[in-house]
Amino acid sequence: MSPLRGIAFKIASVCVFVAMASLIKATAPYVPPGQAVFFRSFFAIPVIVAWLLMRGELRHGFQVRNPMGHVWRGLVGTTAMGLGFAGLGLLPLPEVTAIGYAAPLLVVIFAAMFLNEQVRAFRLSMVALGMIGVLIVLSPRLTVTGTPNPQETLGVVVVLGGALCAALAQVFVRKLVATEGTAAIVFWFSITASVVSLLTLPLGWAIPPIWVLSVLVLAGLLGGVGQILLTSSYRFADASLVAPFEYSSMLLALAVGYLVFDEVPTLTMLIGAAVVISAGVMIILRERWLGLERARQRKAMTPQG
Repeated sequence: MSPLRGIAFKIASVCVFVAMASLIKATAPYVPPGQAVFFRSFFAIPVIVAWLLMRGELRHGFQVRNPMGHVWRGLVGTTAMGLGFAGLGLLPLPEVTAIGYAAPLLVVIFAAMFLNEQVRAFRLSMVALGMIGVLIVLSPRLTVTGTPNPQETLGVVVVLGGALCAALAQVFVRKLVATEGTAAIVFWFSITASVVSLLTLPLGWAIPPIWVLSVLVLAGLLGGVGQILLTSSYRFADASLVAPFEYSSMLLALAVGYLVFDEVPTLTMLIGAAVVISAGVMIILRERWLGLERARQRKAMTPQG
């Protein structure tokens, strides 16, 4: 365990994923979301294969004990990715990032519903607080006064749908880790997402300029690198320690949105994002404290010889 190294890998993964999202947003006017998902998934495969080969884990990446589990995770995860990419073309980057923070909050609810995990009052109250924050972010788009913007309304729907699917995908991952290795989960998701995204080909893929294709390929490569960095962060430090650094993506999204896409965040969006982030961090810190407390109790009960 090396906590500082784990934190460094986590922050690096956040930077890479924000860069990837920015590239996808830049190509949104030129290619449909399904085509973007294909490039993101397919060109991540060589990076992941090279990483598994270097670690001597390529053979484990092919081994599966629950193939249907990978299929379901792939279908839901690919849907989440497609909806998220569609949202990037409809809403500002910081707003998409803030709404996406609903996913880990929804995981708490879905884990109780589908995995029979015990959820206490504190976590439920923080989930409720986080959802209030999401509503604050969405409030300008949901106003009943004035004329609603159809594009923004659609953006809200698809990004919320993406967060919902992302949370369900995490539930499938939690089930998979009981029988499958990390290498297999990462490898087969990229394969499944590539295949599933090809199903959108009849809906009309574009033949974009060379620079757009180059940007899409780069986004795919960055996606593979980001996945490796994220996996490595949890290898060197506890999940409860590195997870709060996920919220640094908001600072990066605000900077990129303003400097690259000329997106000026509203005060309402910033307040809502702060509420969502606070709720998420409180859940993580609470879980970390409980984990340390349980560890102390186990240590106290261990016979000293």
